[in-house]
Amino acid sequence: MKTFFKQTALIALAFTFVISLASCEATRNANNKQKGAVIGATGGAILGAIIGNNVGKGGNGELGAVIGGVVGGGAGVLIGAKMDKQAQKIEQEIPGAQVERVDDGIVVTFDENSGVYFDTAKYNINSASQATLDKLSNILKEYPDTNVLVVGHTDSVGADEMNMTLSKNRAQAVTNYFTQNKGLSPSRFTTNWYGETAPVADNSTAEGRAKNRRVNLAIVPNEKMKQDAQNQAGE
Repeated sequence: MKTFFKQTALIALAFTFVISLASCEATRNANNKQKGAVIGATGGAILGAIIGNNVGKGGNGELGAVIGGVVGGGAGVLIGAKMDKQAQKIEQEIPGAQVERVDDGIVVTFDENSGVYFDTAKYNINSASQATLDKLSNILKEYPDTNVLVVGHTDSVGADEMNMTLSKNRAQAVTNYFTQNKGLSPSRFTTNWYGETAPVADNSTAEGRAKNRRVNLAIVPNEKMKQDAQNQAGE
């Protein structure tokens, strides 16, 4: 599985905390679900995977409140196992997507080379993008105890205000497709946008700009999944 962790300052702090608690080989080599039990309620890494160090710039609300903290203990192990399976399913069904398991969640990145495409200065969901989103919607229906954050980004071409609006429209177009076309509950979705303020590549190159014109989805356990896991773990 090609899933990997984003390297952010928050993750570095989390692992420093983990190592200070337990430096055994099993912890250092732990998989995602095991790390959920050890790290505990650190949180924040999903934000880093989506927007890097640009927390608070742009957007329509505080994503951290939606994501919440990491669940530790036996419940964290159970949640990690479910999210691992869901991430693997996304990779199998949508091979072009970049899929990352971060904390208790899954971050899916679609850019112009990986499944969700937007024409220049446009935000409509075209037929190629529909095929990808149809596959993802089926997986979201299979795993109903999750919430989804949809976050839009642009490259640096054009005015800042225009790019902020464009990223908003693209993120909302993806959310609307899931909720209006595929029948997923709007209560599961939070939409945010950051314009050109959170690049992941060099905007001075065509390749870099293509990577920056992207939509991120963060799939996180909802309160029902957390409560069920805690009940099952006897916590």
